[in-house]
Amino acid sequence: MATEKRLGIFEHLEELRSRLIIAVVAIFVTTSFAYIFSDTLIFILRSPAGDIKLQAFSPMDGFLIRFRVALYGGIFLAAPIWLFQVLRFLAPGLLPHEKKFIVPGVVVMLFLFALGNTFGYVMLKSMFEVLFTMFGTELEYFPSADQYIQFVTYFLIATGLAFELPAVMLLLVKIGILNVAAIKRQRRVSYFVIFVFAELITPVADPIVAPMIVMIPMLILFEIALFVAKFIEPKPNPAIVP
Repeated sequence: MATEKRLGIFEHLEELRSRLIIAVVAIFVTTSFAYIFSDTLIFILRSPAGDIKLQAFSPMDGFLIRFRVALYGGIFLAAPIWLFQVLRFLAPGLLPHEKKFIVPGVVVMLFLFALGNTFGYVMLKSMFEVLFTMFGTELEYFPSADQYIQFVTYFLIATGLAFELPAVMLLLVKIGILNVAAIKRQRRVSYFVIFVFAELITPVADPIVAPMIVMIPMLILFEIALFVAKFIEPKPNPAIVP
């Protein structure tokens, strides 16, 4: 039976370098493309806040803000490439039958990240309505473009990563770091951690309702992943006697 060649430390470093180059080049190309449409991207990010005009306070803000938006868009557009490179770098540590899950894994992670972004974008409108009411009558909101873009992109990245929870959990179960029985025993702890995370990424005054709105879809995805994990969890080797 043929065995795969095991790479040494220098071969691993060379492999890492080549895959980093591919990922960086892909992000550079997609960021350059996204920069062409940066005004449209800024309009899309501004829309949830309603009819406001973002203000720039530095001569460099015009470029820096558009570049930041383009970079975010470029990373998102290049995600199929850099995610694939990450999984291909990890592939030597997988068993032959596990490698066939690389491409489906990339697809699932992209779908969940896009789903999280979409959910976060829908949430932004309600969040801004609540936040703007806190200024009252004595304060006037003077929207800084730099701070606003940072706030929105942070929230979208956070919700995108939050929706990756099922993929991460399934990966840890598949490689044996987690097991389904242990996750079920600690289900209440998992629920609490999810609630804390939802609390952190929803910066509104209401400490219960808004985080719960974020928490509910995360819990649904968690339970779906826990159900699927039962079918992919490695079976114990009966030849091993405890």
